[in-house]
Amino acid sequence: MAPRWSERPWAVALAGLLALAVAMGVGRFAFTPLLPMMLHDGVVDLAQGSWLATANYIGYLVGAMACSALPWLAPRLYRRWGPAPLARAGLVATVVLTVAMAAPVPASWPTLRFAAGVASAFVLLNVAAWCMVRLTVLGRASMGGLIFAGPGLGIVLTGVVASAMVLLGWRAATGWMVFALLAVAWCLPIWPVLRGQPDPAASAAPGTDAPGLRGVQAASTPLARALHALGYGLAGLGYIVTATFLPVIARTALAPGSPWPDLFWPMFGVGATVGAVLSARTPERWDRRWLLALCYVTQALGIALGLWLPTAAGFAAGSVLLGLPFLALVFYAMQAARRLWPASADSFMSLITVAYGLGQIIGPPITAGLLATHGQARGFTLGLIFAASALVLGAVIYAGSALRWRHLP
Repeated sequence: MAPRWSERPWAVALAGLLALAVAMGVGRFAFTPLLPMMLHDGVVDLAQGSWLATANYIGYLVGAMACSALPWLAPRLYRRWGPAPLARAGLVATVVLTVAMAAPVPASWPTLRFAAGVASAFVLLNVAAWCMVRLTVLGRASMGGLIFAGPGLGIVLTGVVASAMVLLGWRAATGWMVFALLAVAWCLPIWPVLRGQPDPAASAAPGTDAPGLRGVQAASTPLARALHALGYGLAGLGYIVTATFLPVIARTALAPGSPWPDLFWPMFGVGATVGAVLSARTPERWDRRWLLALCYVTQALGIALGLWLPTAAGFAAGSVLLGLPFLALVFYAMQAARRLWPASADSFMSLITVAYGLGQIIGPPITAGLLATHGQARGFTLGLIFAASALVLGAVIYAGSALRWRHLP
């Protein structure tokens, strides 16, 4: 008897893709194209916008820490619930919190952005765990990379919609409502699929071996795992300055009235989507750490290109280069986590996400301080140089790890 459509690999991958489009494309990154609208409306200034972004990143960190601790603090509850209900709760929270951002209550916005960060972490980690295990059980593990195209598609669509709203002269509050409606529409196909345990034979208790790796012991030393967490944290620090301020930076560099600044963020999303799709076709035998090093170098070049060539062409090419590895490196980092620590893969995935969240938190306040000290043009330049340097360091860490510990399962 053929399985129901909701149990087929393409349905699982599509549900994961749409879930991450909601959690990341709306819950996390809708703020980036809406920030220029909020600045134009006069409801925030640049410093306040930086702290709103930071509140979201702190929430993401807290959510990742909660996901990491839950299997250990409440193993029975986690076994009974599993990742699917937690991801569903995060999706509902994302919609509600996006609607609430439209309310003219600025004092509530930091709390709302913090909560949205928590929700997005819950969705990302639980959807990734559910989908990757489910696709492995269905014999289509290579499709796991497709779910990470979701944030890229979400970024593209919200960026294009925001550009249209700018042309129409709509206010940012309307933008938040429009994005909430988009999130609801994307959630509808998810609900029949995202349910139950990813593998009926697998236990979600702490210490359970990852699917396909049962009986395999820890594949590396604690130092190798610590370097992976550090390297992934540098990825969060490296991209976040551009991801938060790209439309604002472009407006600073280009002529007033240029139509290009609102299009660079969708270009970033297109690059991220293409990179995620390509990552699904990466041969399993390739060491993910070398791929991560390549991703970091590519992103650093994207930042450098915008600094060297602050024109429409330079920002466009830089946006694509920064976006191309953005989601692929998330997929590779999750795969590397499973290979570096097979026996505690889900918890280690949450742990490295905590490191990523810490990196994100550091970026915007440093940039805000540079802006206050050196002015907008010089401050953004120094912030981008700092971000590119973090990415280069991350590439060196992964190259060193791959040379030192060469054999992974």
